[in-house]
Amino acid sequence: MQGAMRNVGVAMLTLLLSSACTMVQAGSTCSGASCVSRGQLIEQRTSLRLSARDFTKLLSTSATGQQLLQIAGTPRCDIEIKYFRYRTTGGAGEPTVSSAALMVPGGGASCTGPHPLMLYAHGTTTYRNYNIADITQTDPANGDGAGEGIAVAAIYAAQGYIVVASNYAGYSGSPLPYHPYLNGDQQSADVIDSLHAARLVMTLPGHGSRTRENGKLFVTGYSQGGYVALATHRALQAAGIQVTASAPGSGPYALAAMADAMVQGEVDLGSTIFTVLVTTSYQHAYGNLYRQPGDFYEAAYAPGIENLLPSVVPTDTLFAKGKLPATQLFNSQPPAPQFASLTPPSAPPLVPAELTPLFASGFGTSNLVRNAYRLSMLEDQVVNPDGAYPAPTTAMAPAANPAQPLRQAFKRNDLRNWVPRAPVLLCGGHLDPMVFFFNAEIEQVYWKNAHVAQGLTSVLDVDSAPGANDPFAALKTGFAQAKAAVAAHAVQAGATDNGLSAVLQAYHPDIVAPFCMVAARGFFDNF
Repeated sequence: MQGAMRNVGVAMLTLLLSSACTMVQAGSTCSGASCVSRGQLIEQRTSLRLSARDFTKLLSTSATGQQLLQIAGTPRCDIEIKYFRYRTTGGAGEPTVSSAALMVPGGGASCTGPHPLMLYAHGTTTYRNYNIADITQTDPANGDGAGEGIAVAAIYAAQGYIVVASNYAGYSGSPLPYHPYLNGDQQSADVIDSLHAARLVMTLPGHGSRTRENGKLFVTGYSQGGYVALATHRALQAAGIQVTASAPGSGPYALAAMADAMVQGEVDLGSTIFTVLVTTSYQHAYGNLYRQPGDFYEAAYAPGIENLLPSVVPTDTLFAKGKLPATQLFNSQPPAPQFASLTPPSAPPLVPAELTPLFASGFGTSNLVRNAYRLSMLEDQVVNPDGAYPAPTTAMAPAANPAQPLRQAFKRNDLRNWVPRAPVLLCGGHLDPMVFFFNAEIEQVYWKNAHVAQGLTSVLDVDSAPGANDPFAALKTGFAQAKAAVAAHAVQAGATDNGLSAVLQAYHPDIVAPFCMVAARGFFDNF
C-alpha cells in the first residue's frame, strides 16, 4: 500500500512538472505541452534503510568494510537510500534518462538536520547495470555499485551528509546505448540534473527534517568521478550556483596532456577499456573521429566495438573471447622510425620511475589501436604540442590549435579552461598507474598561472610523508600502513619484487580511493 501511494505521488508530481516544466530547471529541452524537462523526476523508490548500529554490523562482516570502519569511523547516523530516475540528455544532446542514489542521514539528535548536501561522482565501470544505490548486492565479476556505494554511505551519509550520486547516462535504468564518458559538458549537466531531481524527491511526503539542507553544497568524486566532480564545479559556478567547496580525487583533469602521454607510450593500466569508452563517447558527441571503426581499431576488434562497452559481460570474458586485448593498446612496431623511442618509452617525463616498466605491457602484436591512427596523433603533437606535456611551458594550457580530431576532442574536454572561485582540494597518490598524478599537479600550476586566489586551491598526495603541522598527517600514516600491508601480503604469497606489482594493481582503486574520500570529508568539515 505504501509503495502504491508513493508511486501515485510521483505520478502526480510528474504530471505537474509536465505542465510547468520550466519551474524545474531553466535547461528545458523543449517548450509547451510537449516539454521534456531536464531534471524531471520519473520515479523513485526506497532501496534500503539501515540504523547506524546495523550499518556498523554490515561493515564489520567484510575486510573492506572493516577497513572503512577504521578509516572513516563508526557510523553515527542512520541512513535511508533511495533510487530515482530523471530526465537528462546524452552526449549529442539527445533526450534520455539517468538514475541516481539519494542517501539521507537520520537518527539521533546530531543527525536530524539540517545537513550539508554533497554531489558524488563515481569512478569508471564497464558494467551497464551499475547502481550505486544498491550497496548490499555484490557481483565481483561485474563490479556493480556496492563497493563504491558502501564507501560513499559510510564515509559521507552515515556521518551526516545528504548525498546525491548519479549512476550516469548509459547505466542502471538508462536507455542510452552508450555512456558519454569524460564528456565534461554532458556529465556535469547530468550530475546537476540529478541534483534537481533529488531535491524533488526530498519534497515528497515523509522526509521531514532529515532532508533539510543547511545551505552548503559540496562536490566530490573519484577517478572518472574526480574529473566529473571538477567539471560539475565548473558548470555550477558558470550557472551562478554557489559551491561551498569541491574535493575531486585522482581524476584526469588535464585530459589532453594525459592523452598525449598515453599516445607517447605511457600506457596506463586499464587503457584498452578507457580507450573504447572515450572513443565511443566522443564519436557519438562529435562524429568526426573516424569514418568507420576500422579506421581507428585493428580489424580483429573493429566489428561491434561501438556497442561493446558498457556491458553486462565481465571484462575478463571480453578479453578471453578476443573482443578486447587486456593490455596491448599499441603495436610494438613503431608507427614511424622517429617514434621508435616511444614504443615503449624508456624515460618518460612527469611520472615516477617505478611506473616505467609497466608501459611495455601496453605494446604487442595483438594491439587495439591501428598504428596509422597513433601516427596521426603523434605527428600532430609535434606540430601542436600541449603546454604541459612533455615539456612544460609557462601557461601549462592545452595545445592551442590541435588539428587531429581526437586531440581536438580531448582539448574540448580538458579542464584547464577555468578558475574556481570556491576552495578546491585535488587528492591523489603520486604512484598512480591508472590516472597519473601529474593531472593534479598540472591543473594546480595552470590555476596559479591563471591567477587563482592564493590558497584557494591545493593538492594532496596521500602517498607522501607527513609534514610539520600537517592536517592530513594521520591520513598519510594510515595510507602508508595500508600500502605496506598490500606489499607484505604479496611477498608472503611469493612475490619477488617486494610486492610492488601488487601495490600498483591495487593502488588506484583500492588503496588511494578510501583515503582521498576521507580527506575530502575532512576538508569539507572545515566549512
